[in-house]
Amino acid sequence: MAPVIPISARTRGEYVLLQLALPGQPVHDVGVLLLDADPDSARHALRLRAHWEDLAGPEDASYLAALEQDFEDKIAELGARRLLESWEDSLSHVLRVSEREAVPVDSFSRVADRIFERHVEKLRIQPFRTHLPLYSLRAAAGKFGADEEVGAEEEDWVRAPEGLRLTEGMFVAHVVGRSMEPRIPDGSLNIFRGPVVGSRQGKIVLVELIGVHERFTVKRYTSRKSSAGEGEWQHERIRLEPLNPEYEAFDLTPDQIKYVVAEWIRTLE
Repeated sequence: MAPVIPISARTRGEYVLLQLALPGQPVHDVGVLLLDADPDSARHALRLRAHWEDLAGPEDASYLAALEQDFEDKIAELGARRLLESWEDSLSHVLRVSEREAVPVDSFSRVADRIFERHVEKLRIQPFRTHLPLYSLRAAAGKFGADEEVGAEEEDWVRAPEGLRLTEGMFVAHVVGRSMEPRIPDGSLNIFRGPVVGSRQGKIVLVELIGVHERFTVKRYTSRKSSAGEGEWQHERIRLEPLNPEYEAFDLTPDQIKYVVAEWIRTLE
């Protein structure tokens, strides 16, 4: 059974299944188009099966294999919503579309994959080559932080964006709260990389704190250092800054930070 899509997602989406109805064969679900429910949004994800030979003869399979690129070209030209509307107006014979279904969305890519696995076929997951593990912030801090917990289990595997170089220190986690908007939307899925290599100055990082209400936080890190003698330096003050001007930065002493767990890389869509 496919993993359950969380209902704590930041937005609502709607999806249809693309269906293949060849003469003399049962109807097969062969793809997914997921849209943002907001009609002014262009966010979407398209998934079609990669192999068609088991459903169609060579000539039809060749035609079907070209559909995904054709659909992507039309989305680039018209937008995903207008493409779907054209499907709903015209597709009715060999290619059909299902009724629209509502779904909560934390990441369009992740949710489209889960729907595809549920209705079309199992996706091949290659850890740290095509997919990254999804953790809660608490589990990520345990696995990648100072007190490493080797047994921390991933909640899911999430497809990584094309072109992103993956390493085994990378993971995906939800970030809740508006303090880092608009760059990191409330409830969004985000990619992190641990450990933080080199200077942390000016980087957006995931930090585990000690003795504060908000134990795990994602903020921009700056610090002021003072000389400790003989060419050594020590942190005198650490400042964690939000990106949203509605929120205030706060200053900490080094002993209030348990560990800088990971560096923020990007938000997933």
